[in-house]
Amino acid sequence: MILVTGGTGLVGSHLLFDLLSKGKKVRALKRKSSNIEMVRTTFAYYSEKADELFNKIEWFDGDMLDPFSLEDALKGIKDVYHCAALVSFKKDDHKNMQDINIEGTRNLVNACLDADIRKFCMVSSIAALGSPEEGEDTVSENTAWSPEEKRSGYSISKFNSELEVWRGIEEGLSAVIVNPSIILGPGQWNKGSSQLFSTVAKGLKYYTKGITGYVDVQDVSRSMHELMESKIENERFILNGDNCSFEFIFKTIAKQLGIEGPTRYANKKMTGLAWRVAFLKRIFLFKEPGFTKENARSAHHVKYYSNQKIKEALGFEFIPIEKSIKDTLIHYPIEAKIKKTEK
Repeated sequence: MILVTGGTGLVGSHLLFDLLSKGKKVRALKRKSSNIEMVRTTFAYYSEKADELFNKIEWFDGDMLDPFSLEDALKGIKDVYHCAALVSFKKDDHKNMQDINIEGTRNLVNACLDADIRKFCMVSSIAALGSPEEGEDTVSENTAWSPEEKRSGYSISKFNSELEVWRGIEEGLSAVIVNPSIILGPGQWNKGSSQLFSTVAKGLKYYTKGITGYVDVQDVSRSMHELMESKIENERFILNGDNCSFEFIFKTIAKQLGIEGPTRYANKKMTGLAWRVAFLKRIFLFKEPGFTKENARSAHHVKYYSNQKIKEALGFEFIPIEKSIKDTLIHYPIEAKIKKTEK
């Protein structure tokens, strides 16, 4: 029996599908308030037997911040995939994010040590990696983290949650950590990285020239399973299909949607103004900002991420990002496309 945390998220739902398709028995930890129908929708993207597979999931109501519920969730469990995390760049979410991402991981690692599980896989992020030193342009698994560098609250939370896994490894836990770049895939169109597609579909006019890594969600799920089935342990792996500019990503999405892409370059002054306007709207109009200071800063960063380690370890080949975008948009809600065309 396998336990998956964060099963209702983008990575978790695809992982559940892959594991069940391979005949694995799976228990998925969720909060009572979680919407599991999104998982059923994800399954339907890939199989005519979606309901049959979905009904094989053993759902378990629990909480990452409740050690006793984790202890119960781990009964009879052999392997654990830890996908649960809060992703946010809003200042108000920082405290909750630290609790869920760090304390939640600490609780799970402790429970796994007590339960003597076989192997543990954590979904971290490239946000937990360091930045290349002067004269270098590529980030690898060994790039040193600097506490002096400006970091988002999310980045700090993922770095510290990884430390909990490394601490568990020192105490006898067999584990692997994956550090995906920006994950692309169908589902949850108005949440997380999938918002890239809905944002462009609504008529995005501006682009920036920042560069970062992107990876297909199917590659994330597949690599996690292959690592867990391998003899590899106590290592971390960057999962990155391609390094692309925001301009390329936005315009490629628009092209596949059959709409005009962004045509105006937004420099640092413009994005700086944008997050301040969004902040004022929140104060005076009580409207949640869709663009934050941290978003503005990252929009201009140029970072390249190496995927060489996992390629060599597993002979792994990634889905090209242009193909990933095309395949993802096959599942983009038709009603959203129609509304855009009518406008």
